[in-house]
Amino acid sequence: MPKMKTRKGAAKRFKITATGKILRRCSHQNHKMKQTDSTKQRLSLGDEVKGGFAKRTRRMLCIGVSR
Repeated sequence: MPKMKTRKGAAKRFKITATGKILRRCSHQNHKMKQTDSTKQRLSLGDEVKGGFAKRTRRMLCIGVSR
């Protein structure tokens, strides 16, 4: 059976931490001039992918997949 290929679009959008968490970019960052400083700072940190989306993302990135 051939190897599974990584979805390159997903590889560019998600990052894996050392503990195995998946990080994604937050939305609403296009027009930052109208946002307060605290909002801009909070959105720039990114967010963790949780639940079923994390499982689907791991499959797209071919991490821990046993098929």
